[in-house]
Amino acid sequence: MALVKTKTVYVCQNCGSSEPRWLGRCPSCGGWNTFVEERTERRTAKPPAVLEEPVELDSVVLEEANRVATGLAEFDRVLGGGAVEGSAVLVGGDPGIGKSTLLLQVAGKLAENGSTVLYVSGEESLAQLKSRAQRLGIRQQGIWFLAETQLEAILEQIKRAKARVLIFDSVQTITSGQFFSPAGSVGQLREVTQALVSRVKASGEILFLVGHVTKDGFLAGPKVLEHLVDAVLYFEGEKNHFYRILRGVKNRFGSTSEIGIFQMTERGLEEVKNPSRFFLGERGEATSGSVVVAAVEGNRPLLLEVQALVSPTPWGTPQRVVGGFDPRRLALIVAVLEKRLKLSFGTKDIFVNVAGGVKVEESACDLGFALALVSSLEDVPFDTRSVAVGEVGLGGEVRGVGQIEARISEAEKMGFERILVPQANRNGLKKFEIEVVPVKKVEEALKKGLQ
Repeated sequence: MALVKTKTVYVCQNCGSSEPRWLGRCPSCGGWNTFVEERTERRTAKPPAVLEEPVELDSVVLEEANRVATGLAEFDRVLGGGAVEGSAVLVGGDPGIGKSTLLLQVAGKLAENGSTVLYVSGEESLAQLKSRAQRLGIRQQGIWFLAETQLEAILEQIKRAKARVLIFDSVQTITSGQFFSPAGSVGQLREVTQALVSRVKASGEILFLVGHVTKDGFLAGPKVLEHLVDAVLYFEGEKNHFYRILRGVKNRFGSTSEIGIFQMTERGLEEVKNPSRFFLGERGEATSGSVVVAAVEGNRPLLLEVQALVSPTPWGTPQRVVGGFDPRRLALIVAVLEKRLKLSFGTKDIFVNVAGGVKVEESACDLGFALALVSSLEDVPFDTRSVAVGEVGLGGEVRGVGQIEARISEAEKMGFERILVPQANRNGLKKFEIEVVPVKKVEEALKKGLQ
């Protein structure tokens, strides 16, 4: 018989570290006022009668995962082709970004395809859920709603409903009677998530969890929450923009380099079939500081407009305001332009932005930002018929990038006539109708790109 010992510990809600007494500051993560009292039970049990025997790797039989298409192509793209039976997916994002709307639309599509869905809400009433479903045009048949926060009661209802898909909105609101700590604490999150994941692993159901994020943009709770699930997706976007991006940061059954792009409308989220046309839709006439770059997110090429504004500063210290790009990368590009091209930005304010609120992370867009900075500094427009792609090195050279043919094809499809590419990427390219212009140096790109 197992012996049960109960003790009280204080657990940090940021990193999950525990201390025997309350502390004002966590010694592990440095967070202030993050410790919460929790009661834990430690059981000492005998080893199981039947032990699992190790097996050789060659004897393991691979079975292809059974995927279920959700009906939203952009959502399926991020998951790797659909949701895998017996998997747990955690969806995080800022409050009001559209997580609940997305999963409610997924529930509607799955129900239309014949899957029974149980939607458990700990934040909204049944009347609120039905009102939202009607606004989104979702038919109710096949979707069961449950407004409950007690884990043990929910597990009992799951057995009765016999649903194929389980959606919890949100996991921070669910509590287990095994713990005395409040909802959303480290102990509750770990216990609730582990119980739900163990359930779907044994039954083959599909589990979607909505997770809150902290003010720093990370999923609330310890990292163990992300380790317990099979996939972690972040729903991103600016509230003053219509677009939303679903990005995978962990996926045991697919790639983490894919993104899904949606547009928020009065009828809910709509998939963006042609992202490049969507982001370039409001591009006006030729103006200085505007350059179109060919970026790649996962396997998807995107044409984006990068904008730069360089103006004399009225203050002693010039400003550096960056949106959608790494400020440290911008500082590197400015340093290269000053050192190699003898340009002066020291007394100038620099404002850089990616139109549409998109975040560009890859270095392949460096050349576009460099051209936009010089274009604004000299007040000379960049050729509106051209696209730029390339990484800028510290010596002022334009370095090669990956997936160059996908970038060129996207520029050609969108009607552009020229694309500036690194000289290293010129060899071995297939023939394109668009003019491919190789460049070795940033200075050479400026001569060929600025009007």
